[in-house]
Amino acid sequence: MRPNKIKQMWQDGKCATLGWLSVSHGFTAEIMARQGFDALCIDLQHGTSEMNDVWPMLQAISQTDTTPIVRVAWNEPAAIMRALDLGAYGIIVPLVNSAEEAARAVAACRYPPVGMRSFGPIRAAQYGGADYPANANDEIIVMAMIETKEGLANLDAICATPGLDAVYIGPADLSFALDMTPRADNPDPVHLATCDKIRETAHKHGIKAVMHCAGAEFAAGAVKRGFDMVMLTSDIGCMIAGVRKQLDDFKAKTD
Repeated sequence: MRPNKIKQMWQDGKCATLGWLSVSHGFTAEIMARQGFDALCIDLQHGTSEMNDVWPMLQAISQTDTTPIVRVAWNEPAAIMRALDLGAYGIIVPLVNSAEEAARAVAACRYPPVGMRSFGPIRAAQYGGADYPANANDEIIVMAMIETKEGLANLDAICATPGLDAVYIGPADLSFALDMTPRADNPDPVHLATCDKIRETAHKHGIKAVMHCAGAEFAAGAVKRGFDMVMLTSDIGCMIAGVRKQLDDFKAKTD
């Protein structure tokens, strides 16, 4: 089976970079995949993509060695299994509040006898290889998002869930959980300390911690703080930033 690049990097003690796909288009996915990210995530929770958009975007990513990841909209087994059958090598599950919910997410990503994933890797076997069924349980990454008051209260138990590979910090919803207004790359000391606590708890249980960032400076700081993967930027974020820069530069030279 095609090895999971992110698992290999983590085994080597390296921090991985993650790009974010909010636009539902194969060409956008291809362009982002060719920029050098270690992994790319198709966002089904807050992005514009639906499940029917996933397979052409995964095909576009597959032209590179970038690892394809999907964030599902909810902890729902059918959607998780569908994304995996289409070729996702990692699943991010939002709003995980308990160890039971984390275990349900893991079970949906693993074939029996360790999980409940139904067999039918319609595209995954073409992408992963003929021995995909025998090795998928070891290669697929499962990440649970920690971003609610309940999730924080159950953090230790969630991180102890057998088969869970990582916890993923959702900083905006985490701000709500901390009674703050969401903002990108939140510098608030309480928010930072909470993120560090999530990282420390994950590492205590032998799993990885992922930080969702909005720019290079904050992401670099997260790497220095010990996070194992950083979401650096998104397609739509780059589009807006690029357009604004060109407009600002133009106005500065013509005013």
